[in-house]
Amino acid sequence: MSNPERAPTGIVLLNLGGPATLDAVEPFLLELFADREIIQLPAQRWLGPFIARRRTPKVQKLYAAIGGGSPIRRWTEAQGRGMVERLDPLSPGTAPHRCYIAFRYSPPQSEEALRAMAADGVRRAVAFTQYPQFSCSTTGSSLNELWRAAARAGLSDAFDWTVIDRWPVHPGFIGAMTDTVRDGLARFTPEERAKVTILFSAHSLPLDVIDRGDPYPQEIGASVHAVMQRLGEPYPYILAYQSAVGPVRWLGPSTERVIRELGARGRRHLLVVPIAFTSDHIETLSELDIEYGHVARQAGIERYIRTPALNDRPAFLDAMADIVRAHLASGERHGPQYLLNCPGCVNPECRRIPASSDAAGATPA
Repeated sequence: MSNPERAPTGIVLLNLGGPATLDAVEPFLLELFADREIIQLPAQRWLGPFIARRRTPKVQKLYAAIGGGSPIRRWTEAQGRGMVERLDPLSPGTAPHRCYIAFRYSPPQSEEALRAMAADGVRRAVAFTQYPQFSCSTTGSSLNELWRAAARAGLSDAFDWTVIDRWPVHPGFIGAMTDTVRDGLARFTPEERAKVTILFSAHSLPLDVIDRGDPYPQEIGASVHAVMQRLGEPYPYILAYQSAVGPVRWLGPSTERVIRELGARGRRHLLVVPIAFTSDHIETLSELDIEYGHVARQAGIERYIRTPALNDRPAFLDAMADIVRAHLASGERHGPQYLLNCPGCVNPECRRIPASSDAAGATPA
């Protein structure tokens, strides 16, 4: 049972976000291509807006094809509600818990979440990344912006922060992902199932990020390995990367290229698993379902199926609640890897946690 007299514990769900309407696409892209923590371009102050505005009409058409906007806020709100409903009885000593959303490039952004927490009387706050696998470009960027937003809002000392910075092989997450794979496999006939190739697809990163020592590729690989171990069936599988944009080199192989090559090699039954995404949004509904579905047909693939997204799947909500429960029970401010900067790190803001009233600020290694 939660204690209504106790100050709530705030859980901040960090994610990129997405434009909710077609009119919001251009502002979203302008922020994305201006952010050097995500992508570094030559003459970025000029080239970033140029690319964003040039891409806007095309991206608006993509969003129009999936209903006119991103569903990521709706799914994140549902995930937050389900998590809190489970967390209050799991961790009564830290209840009541309240969930807040801090998107990187679309509302609600970090300042809105921070002001809402302050108004609710939150003192203990947990920054909970919704990227299961850590990257400086995703989790790192979102955390850096959260701390900057706290400073802008005059709330740097308002909360006692801890951080859940990654969870690539959490048993609940792996179990929920494996369930989606089984659901996808069930859509093939028994005869087709014996011929299925599993293609795990993750969001790509610029190679200069990887070359600095970003841990993302090995954490994606760890998630893939854990899912296949849990599945317990010897399906052939491969990992590829999607969503590369802009005139820089990206981590590969690309999902599109792998689909074409699998088709050319006579693979006719393909199950695609979005391993780095926890909800449906443009990368699943448009890129994987529509764009790459068309590529698969061109390549001669007869059955192209994507696994269901986690969205508000009860097993995933259970996993979210257990991740937070274990973190709160540990008494730790962050995981063991958080303060270890990439070997080639050049960003002085990376891996910080603001000093709180009862804990010293963290210093990166």
